[in-house]
Amino acid sequence: MSFFTALGVEFQKIRRSKILLILLIPVVIMWIPSIVNARINFDTRNIPITPENNFFIQGFMGMVWFIIPASLVICTVLLTQTERSQRGILKMLSLPVSIVKLCLAKFLVLVILSLVQMLMAVFAYYISAAAASQLQHYDFVLKPDFVFPVVLRIYLAAIPMAAVFWMLAVLIQTPVFAAGAGLVSIVPTVLIINTKLWFLYPISYPFYLLMIEYGKVAQGVYETEIQWLPWIPAAIVITIAALAISCIRFGAAERR
Repeated sequence: MSFFTALGVEFQKIRRSKILLILLIPVVIMWIPSIVNARINFDTRNIPITPENNFFIQGFMGMVWFIIPASLVICTVLLTQTERSQRGILKMLSLPVSIVKLCLAKFLVLVILSLVQMLMAVFAYYISAAAASQLQHYDFVLKPDFVFPVVLRIYLAAIPMAAVFWMLAVLIQTPVFAAGAGLVSIVPTVLIINTKLWFLYPISYPFYLLMIEYGKVAQGVYETEIQWLPWIPAAIVITIAALAISCIRFGAAERR
């Protein structure tokens, strides 16, 4: 069985699940307050930022700090449980496909689901910005050439985090503990991005990039230059290490 065939099988497994609804609901919930409280974007508290940029940053701040990481945690647990429930992984292991291909196929599904949620977030942003513009008689809508590059960078920065969460879901057999470990790791993100070792904590990457954008649109609030070194090498090493561990340990309990 080829890798793409295995990938197609994984998508077939989640086709009838409610995973897309699970991804959509928190996005909608996150952007509703932005519409209702759109007026507060005019009160910048002497921070040199325009209301439309403030609307975008504040809206996505909740996304990158909690919604995206929490959604990845939930998706990793759901993807692993599709194999462990009714011992379905034993059936997969009996097929002519390597463990590495199967593990990486499921991880790629996770990455694609994350992309889908990011597109949902962009769509929700534009709807929210348009609605807020009508309510406040002010144009909160930013141009796509600003929004899409920012969201794309945030998405790419979330891949190492997804690899770590996938590794936790593979290593921890109990779903509650796997989800708990992932959710607990989200909490210290805000503190860690202000330390010198933030690049060693993948869960902080999307939030770090958003704060960089905040610094660009609100001069003096935060740094405006991305610390590519040692971030990129560290991110690559962490991603590869997490995926390698996941591939080695995937289905280990069932193979005994």
